[in-house]
Amino acid sequence: MNRTIILAFSTLCITTAVLLAPGTAGAHCQVPCGIYDDAARIASMQEDATTIRKAAAAIIELQAVDTAQAFNQATRWTAEKERSASHIQEVVASYFLTQRVKVTPANSPEYSVYMDQLQAFHGVMVAAMKCKQGVDPAHADALDVAITRVATWY
Repeated sequence: MNRTIILAFSTLCITTAVLLAPGTAGAHCQVPCGIYDDAARIASMQEDATTIRKAAAAIIELQAVDTAQAFNQATRWTAEKERSASHIQEVVASYFLTQRVKVTPANSPEYSVYMDQLQAFHGVMVAAMKCKQGVDPAHADALDVAITRVATWY
């Protein structure tokens, strides 16, 4: 088979496996325990963003090598990039948006902060999605900026 067809098929298989894999909510429990470690969650997202950047660079580098081993490594890096981006999205959704960003009435003086937080966390989720979609270093840059923006609140 042609290498392009093999690459497309492998990407489809990996994506399907990632989407069908049982998820775990590693961000934090959904029990109102009151134990929050915001700094640890931010650090975790930053670590995942670093992994995404490294994976994207490795995938680009391995593209030039036409061996089965390089193809295997690129596939593994792709899976890790997907996992890391999904983890960031999970932390934002299950930890920050559900437990730390508090709904504020529109007539409240804190409403503008609430809206800023919603927009900033949405930015993190979109940046993580764009990292899943490709290997452009600009997407990793945008993800770093988005995480840095939300980190200012924590």
